[in-house]
Amino acid sequence: MSAIASGKAGIGIRPARVPTRLKKGDTVMVIAGKERGKTGKLLHVIAERNRATVERLNMVKRHRKGRGMQAASGILEKESPIDLSNLMIMCDRCNKPTRIGARRLDDGAAVRVCRRCGELLDR
Repeated sequence: MSAIASGKAGIGIRPARVPTRLKKGDTVMVIAGKERGKTGKLLHVIAERNRATVERLNMVKRHRKGRGMQAASGILEKESPIDLSNLMIMCDRCNKPTRIGARRLDDGAAVRVCRRCGELLDR
């Protein structure tokens, strides 16, 4: 029985996956939320959930139980995913958050470009 057919309150249809041009390793700026205005490097993009993890941003504390000699107990700080709609890529040339455009090079390769200055975002 699916969650939608069960009729439970609070369970609904998840929004469709939004295509993204952000990639692991991109420098991004947070444009909304408690981390607004901060920049960081993308560590992981979770396309199915429209979220991404940014280095040292949106930190949360997790309490971990000890597992003997393997892992000590304690309070860990780790990055929590941020919605992709709250992130914009930073252009290296104009050093500002920008939208991403697409262009085909002469050899047929598709590359991402800065919408502000036209600089190639793919190295």
